[in-house]
Amino acid sequence: MKKQNKIFTAIIGLLFLASSCKKDLNLAPTNDITADVAYSTPEGYKSGIAKVYGSMANTGNQGPGSGDLGGIDAGTSDFLRLYWMVQQLPTDEAACAWVGDDGIPGLDYLNWSSSNIMLLGVYARSIYQVTLVNEFLRESTDAKLASRGISGAEATNIKDYANEARFLRAFQYWVLMDLFGNPPFVTEESKVGKESPKQISRADLFKYVESELLAIEANLKDTNEYGRVSKGAAWALLARLYLNAQVYTGTPKFTEAANYAEKVINSGKYSLHTSYANLFKADNHLNNPEVIFSINYDGVKTQNYGGTTYLINAAVNGDMKPENFGIPRGGWGGNRSRENLPAVFGNYKTTADKRAMFFGDNPVINDMSVFKEGLAVTKFTNLTSTGATAESIGGTFCSTDFPLFRLAEMHLIYAEAVLRGGTGSAATAVNYVNLLRQRAYGNTSGNVSALTVDDILNERARELYWEGFRRTDLIRYAKFVEGTYLWPYKGGVINGKAVEPYRTLYPLPASDVIANPNLTQNTGY
Repeated sequence: MKKQNKIFTAIIGLLFLASSCKKDLNLAPTNDITADVAYSTPEGYKSGIAKVYGSMANTGNQGPGSGDLGGIDAGTSDFLRLYWMVQQLPTDEAACAWVGDDGIPGLDYLNWSSSNIMLLGVYARSIYQVTLVNEFLRESTDAKLASRGISGAEATNIKDYANEARFLRAFQYWVLMDLFGNPPFVTEESKVGKESPKQISRADLFKYVESELLAIEANLKDTNEYGRVSKGAAWALLARLYLNAQVYTGTPKFTEAANYAEKVINSGKYSLHTSYANLFKADNHLNNPEVIFSINYDGVKTQNYGGTTYLINAAVNGDMKPENFGIPRGGWGGNRSRENLPAVFGNYKTTADKRAMFFGDNPVINDMSVFKEGLAVTKFTNLTSTGATAESIGGTFCSTDFPLFRLAEMHLIYAEAVLRGGTGSAATAVNYVNLLRQRAYGNTSGNVSALTVDDILNERARELYWEGFRRTDLIRYAKFVEGTYLWPYKGGVINGKAVEPYRTLYPLPASDVIANPNLTQNTGY
């Protein structure tokens, strides 16, 4: 059985802050136990932060089939499953054959509406996680701790939890800013239930996320338990935030992006894993110096139908022998690549680049509903690095952790930021990219001597494909809605076409706009 960190394991037996998703962001998680009871001891705070972390990897408190969110199937309501779908399916990297499922065609064809259930799901999940953090922080003030007789090392631990929670809230507000632009906004200072949440502009939310990360970076631990937030995670999110600053605010911050990426690289806390493939296997929590922050999954302790269970099962069908991917009773035949993805590797069958992990002989999709059209992606598996099948309930649930931040991304952020005019060294940028290519090729045969900005986009596709980056990357490169770059079924036609410019932002869910008079819908919806 996979070993989890102590905080993450606490989620299994100590969850108590159950709530359903409601239309009003300005709420507190509720049930029969009051906050004064739940947070009366240090153990209560440990349970509270466990729920905050655990909500990243679980859909509810009762295992598979239970959900914190109302109005969406519990199996679909996992954060990573939803986030992955909205970041990958509308792009050149992935397509889903489940065209009969509500919400999927809108993502596949870039023609979603404000009632799309997947958009509602990711919006609600991020808001739910913000709500959990706000409640935890309300109960973690000096006054609250003193009133409960908590002091000394126990109070210090809770302050550490609070800083980690603030990072998780900043991350979720970054998600909302990136996807929806102008979401509702509350913090622990807001008066719960007194009024509907106000809307925040994208530029102001950028400033808030930036300020939160800058405020906590010095107080986060240099190193932490695996799966918990450390200082490197704050630097990594700042680097990602600054790389996209021009999209979010109209003002580029490429020097800042390069600086924070290099903070991570030069921290001495992380190094590139020697094996690219092993980054995405069931024992990737062991001896993995590359991952900065991950969402942890366990096929025995914390099952749900999202996360890497979804990524692995949806990318395999019965003809592929699911047992060869560590899911002997799985394989759902849903997601595969569009032809643009294998094309970035040249000839995907003969390339020496070991990152090209595909199954099949037909890269072309003529019928979106046919899983065998398009290549299956075998990057994520539920096998260990020795080839063993990870222990799993039912032969479908997976133990592969998902890296939200890893060092390779920082190499690519530095290179792109410098090439876009940020302060830094072009030679260093080339070196950082070549280190990734040397791992991929096993030698220096794939090294490059110079780079362009477009080279970095292609390298990001080769290094980071199916890790939830592509929509954001294509928007930054002005290739997402434009007609200058196409892929099959972009815009709903087989050869692809330009789509409406407003689709660089998703709509706020119609149900929330109706319920909250303070919200104005995004343009075009």
